[in-house]
Amino acid sequence: QALLMESGGGSVQPGGSLRLSCVASGRASRRACVAWFRQSPGKEREGVAEIPTEGGTSYHHHSVKGRFTISRDSAKNTVYLEMNRLKPEDSATYYCAAGDGPCGLSAVFYKDWGQGTQVTVTS
Repeated sequence: QALLMESGGGSVQPGGSLRLSCVASGRASRRACVAWFRQSPGKEREGVAEIPTEGGTSYHHHSVKGRFTISRDSAKNTVYLEMNRLKPEDSATYYCAAGDGPCGLSAVFYKDWGQGTQVTVTS
């Protein structure tokens, strides 16, 4: 069984910060890549950032580069998404996903998905 559990979402003012966590267990903890996606009502699911689980370079979508940082703690089977300087357009449900590669920001590469955590950026 593969399980991904997200946490850390919430409501924050523009310019604020949040840190999302994704804990992987079972088969999901052995996948080669972990990524964060987001989706807001009426929009396509969008890849935000991805990171290989066994070393290698992470990648961030241009819309979040310089504001968001993906990282991993392999000992805890946890991947984080540090989000700074949040904007209203960052509001979405954020999903953690795991796959066997190739690592990238296309949802078709990912087999295991979490239930999502809501991020709302509003004044």
